[in-house]
Amino acid sequence: MSGQFEATTEIDRPVEAVFDYLADGHNDPQFSPRVLRIERVPETPTAVGTVFRSTVKDAGVKSAREFRITELDAPTRIRWTEVSKNSVAVAEGGYDLEPLADGRTRVRLHNVLEGHGLGKLLVGLALTAARKDAPAFGARIKAAAEAAVPPR
Repeated sequence: MSGQFEATTEIDRPVEAVFDYLADGHNDPQFSPRVLRIERVPETPTAVGTVFRSTVKDAGVKSAREFRITELDAPTRIRWTEVSKNSVAVAEGGYDLEPLADGRTRVRLHNVLEGHGLGKLLVGLALTAARKDAPAFGARIKAAAEAAVPPR
């Protein structure tokens, strides 16, 4: 079983600046409290093939995650896939960014979750929790990006 969740928000910053902020996975802990630690491999600017290794905590359980950037089209599209083998994993995910007329940016985040082994029984619960949190997740992305990126 697999399924998708998504969140959409509008950020009061230009699309190029929001893209740069989101493409740097080091910023993920600023809006995703489940991310305890993250590193970029190699430690160079994010590009197709870059891997982000993280330690996350879901439902009280820590796990190691690795995501590979599969597409990077500045300033409107970022895509990734999880390459780590966890019971519930992100088969594909990404950000779609749309510049708005007033210098703001609309951001749509989506992740397709899939279960492996025992995770096939858990993926429904993970999707329910992610969908429930999606509006708050979008709000956290907005708040973090606006705090980190100076207004123009």
